[in-house]
Amino acid sequence: MHNQIQKERVAKRFTKAIGTYTDQASVQKEIARKMTGLIQQYIHLPCPEIIEFGCGTGNYSRMLLQTLHPKHIWLNDLCGEVKHCFSDLPKEQLTFLPGDAESTTFPGGKSLITSCSTLQWFDSPADFFQKCHNLLAPEGYLAFSSFGKENMKEIRELTGSGLPYLSKGELEELLSPYYDILYAGEELISLNFNHPLDILYHLKQTGVTGVSGKVPNSQRTSVWTRRDLQEFSEKYVERFGSASKVPLTYHPIYILAKKKTV
Repeated sequence: MHNQIQKERVAKRFTKAIGTYTDQASVQKEIARKMTGLIQQYIHLPCPEIIEFGCGTGNYSRMLLQTLHPKHIWLNDLCGEVKHCFSDLPKEQLTFLPGDAESTTFPGGKSLITSCSTLQWFDSPADFFQKCHNLLAPEGYLAFSSFGKENMKEIRELTGSGLPYLSKGELEELLSPYYDILYAGEELISLNFNHPLDILYHLKQTGVTGVSGKVPNSQRTSVWTRRDLQEFSEKYVERFGSASKVPLTYHPIYILAKKKTV
């Protein structure tokens, strides 16, 4: 029940951020570009039928269409409202399937299942990897990015809240019964901001509240007061600031895998 409530909150936040996500999500765009390049490098093309889960407003979706030229792509997102972001794309080439990717029914026999910056929200990546194995055609591929344990480490240190991120090694272990790993890599990307409040604004505009509503140094979860924000800002600058800038760390993990015959 708790996980379902959490996912409903995520969907509401992303719905509110639909209009600002494309402009604000610079790191996610960079990750999507890298994923597209890795697919072209490591996967035997063509991939005529693709499922993308967690498509969001379609940054990665458009890259896939432009570079892989699939006959058809099935797009999925927890936030059903994002379907309106794809009205410019050819209808005969696209099917939108709203809902939680962990429980949504997808068509089988696909050549590629892929995603950027979504898996970290899942309750059971292991079960989902098995689900994808069942959906893929023989010789099919799973390619995704997620975020690792250093992701938004500054906010986690100050508030004690954050997602239970998996490491690259843990993801590889979960994949190993069903896939041969073709590529697994990770990196740290640091964005610099003028002020900690700019970081909170950036996260809100991308539909992510890395603070989970938790007030600094408190067990209560509620809307932050002006004093809470001031305290958060002071501690952020004190612990992480330098030369009038404050950083926010992203820790993307990239994995491309080929379906095993199990």
